[in-house]
Amino acid sequence: MKKQSAHPNSRIHTHARTRAAAAAVLVALAGGALGGCKGLTQSYQRGYVLPEGALEQIPLGASQDQVLVVLGTPSTVATVSGEVFYYISQRTEQTSFLPQEEVNRRVIAVYFDKNRKVERLADYGMKDGKVFDFISRTTASGGQELNVLTYMIRAVKLNP
Repeated sequence: MKKQSAHPNSRIHTHARTRAAAAAVLVALAGGALGGCKGLTQSYQRGYVLPEGALEQIPLGASQDQVLVVLGTPSTVATVSGEVFYYISQRTEQTSFLPQEEVNRRVIAVYFDKNRKVERLADYGMKDGKVFDFISRTTASGGQELNVLTYMIRAVKLNP
């Protein structure tokens, strides 16, 4: 014998509750998916990638050949007041569909004396809008060298 429900409409109410619960789950899943897209950020590295601990392997007085073995071919070479190897890098980030934004630019400079021995190392970047050497913790002095560094840090764009 079939058991009859006390309420004739109980089957309809159960079906409506199931549909409402399914709709709530779908809304929660859609909200979670959209919320997850908000923080999707990718980083891009262009130019020279400085190997970990590479600058510590270049003592003052090291030869140009040793610098080339440790750091590789420079991005550019200048002869402002003696020879200088410049290694230039740029890091950008892109969040979802927004345009890429530059977050860091570095210029590693290796200065050589007349005998082609390392005279000084510098790691230039921007700090408070000024060219700043993160190794010696000083800003670059005026003159032709500052113009070259300012140009490399501010104007040179490394495109993919």
